[in-house]
Amino acid sequence: MADVYRWRLAPDGLATRRQLRAMGLRPGGQDVVAEVHRPRRRKAPLVAYLYRIKHAKPVRPMTPARAAALDAAMRARRTCPNCLVDAGYCIPRSLGMCVPCHDSP
Repeated sequence: MADVYRWRLAPDGLATRRQLRAMGLRPGGQDVVAEVHRPRRRKAPLVAYLYRIKHAKPVRPMTPARAAALDAAMRARRTCPNCLVDAGYCIPRSLGMCVPCHDSP
């Protein structure tokens, strides 16, 4: 079982995935070392998993193929399935189509 710390009380040398990413690092296959619990009123606490910074590896560089795949995925999220036009924004999943198509009778 991983160690559990309260919010903002984790020891130095540990970081969340987001913190590692901000440093240009990734967990690199290591196991979770600890958890941080952030209490909330009347709800279950938020949990963040911590990894050792010294065992983290550098982020893999973006390759042309990965960049092309990311562009295609984002283009698909922006394309309305109803009118097949690039809306210029990600189509809301709640609507399932661009706002003009949803609002038109």
